[in-house]
Amino acid sequence: MNDMPIKIAGVIPAHLASVRFPRKILFPFYGLPMIEHVRRRALLCKALTDVYVATCDQEIADQIIRFGGKVIMTADHHLNGTSRVAEAVSGMDCTHVMLLQGDEPLLLPRHLDQLAKLIVCEPQGDAWNATGPVEEEDDLDRHSFVKCAVSPNDRILYCFRRTPCYSPFDVQRSFIRKILGVLAFRKEFLLELTSHPASPIEQAEFIEQMRIIENGYMLRSVPVSHSLPSVNEPDEAEIVMAYIKGDSEQRQLLEQVIAK
Repeated sequence: MNDMPIKIAGVIPAHLASVRFPRKILFPFYGLPMIEHVRRRALLCKALTDVYVATCDQEIADQIIRFGGKVIMTADHHLNGTSRVAEAVSGMDCTHVMLLQGDEPLLLPRHLDQLAKLIVCEPQGDAWNATGPVEEEDDLDRHSFVKCAVSPNDRILYCFRRTPCYSPFDVQRSFIRKILGVLAFRKEFLLELTSHPASPIEQAEFIEQMRIIENGYMLRSVPVSHSLPSVNEPDEAEIVMAYIKGDSEQRQLLEQVIAK
């Protein structure tokens, strides 16, 4: 690996059958499907050699191709994005892969750059996940997004949907962070990981990252300065659109995305 050039591919796994918000991946934001916002923002990260959408749904593929994007068709049996991305990159010329969630239309390219720099510094690492601060105490028990406990050396120790801790909120905020939709793997590790069966807590809690942790591998937190709202449920789409209007960096990115 040390003698090989680092090649990081960006892959957005996507399907139409979302449990909490069916067809959300194609929800229109400012004239573009939500996933197309993610794809175009990912293209602004110069560290990625290319960006692909991995999907089993022809309707998604047709939309991406119409906008000039690259699509990899996958099987329809995948239960999570990690296994879908593993299939997509199995024959790809890359050393690492950055998995980007298609329901994060506020994705910041500089966060991808930050993660890519860590990969270059430690290419033999297993996996990296961007994390953000937990802003509100109610978020600790909000099941629609995943939180994690992080050690002082940025190792993610466990992930959960509702906090198992009893310490005051200010104390929990010092070691609990929000899991963001940017997860990276060394390619060979990803293929090895997905050869393991789904782990018990992964299955019980619907948290893909737990397969890494439960099998004893290293999942490193990549802390970013602030969390961004994603679209897990229908009412969160309006929250995202309001956030764009109120944030100058997001407005500038929106202009770049729409102009592409």
